[in-house]
Amino acid sequence: MWTEITRPQYERSGLRYASDLTDGEWNLIMVLLPAAKQLGRPRTTDLREVVNAIFYMARTGCQWRMLPKEFPPRSTIQRYFYAWRSDGTLRAVNHHLLMAAREAAGREASPSAGVIDSQSVKTTESGGPRGGACPRAGHRPDPGDAGKKIKGRKRHIITDTGGLLVGAVVHAADIQDRDGAPALLASIRMAFPWLRHVFADGGYAGPKLMDALAKLGTWTLEIVKRSDVAKGFVLLPRRWVVERTFAWFGRNRRLAKDFEETIESAEAWLLIASIQLLSRRIARA
Repeated sequence: MWTEITRPQYERSGLRYASDLTDGEWNLIMVLLPAAKQLGRPRTTDLREVVNAIFYMARTGCQWRMLPKEFPPRSTIQRYFYAWRSDGTLRAVNHHLLMAAREAAGREASPSAGVIDSQSVKTTESGGPRGGACPRAGHRPDPGDAGKKIKGRKRHIITDTGGLLVGAVVHAADIQDRDGAPALLASIRMAFPWLRHVFADGGYAGPKLMDALAKLGTWTLEIVKRSDVAKGFVLLPRRWVVERTFAWFGRNRRLAKDFEETIESAEAWLLIASIQLLSRRIARA
């Protein structure tokens, strides 16, 4: 927890940029990145600076062309970003850091339960798949419903019960939560074979999702509903965990909107936000 006593653990004023990696954070990440190829021209790019540049973009939300000159050339940063996005490196790094963070907290490396939710965000003129946000199941149409005004994409994530990112997919906002959940759970089924219990809100209720999950193995779905008599803010068990994760990701201005043309890049920035969070947490410990 952030207090006056623990403030020195979070202090980053000694770095060039607050988003730069400390030595401890870089030591965690560098062993998980692909090694240099044995054939061809020797690698001359400092991968630490590549990761620093990507974290800088995530934190500040700047465009590729607006990267400070201290970093390697923009084309070099882009080449590594797209390569790590497409070859699964970002997912692998997040996977290993998640297990390390859980073990550091005295928990089993692989979670057995997760919390699922989605976040609708606006897109820009970049293009790519998008759609109008659908109301939740059982939600009456309302001309003043702010949720229906969002035309963009949904970030669908599942976290462990501590709020650390387990998996993420991005799809058009007009896809209902219960329709997007099977793809998300299928994406983590092999990486986390013990995770078979999922906490969710009322948007995932109904037989349609359970029928789809039956094709993916044995799953249990626990719906955490808000009481009909509750008024104002109510802290709901388990559901607040994934909402806090979205709040953590919201510290990255790159995620204020979905600026990406492709779904793959949109998912990559979620993984980058998670990697930054996990590396800092483990290094502080």
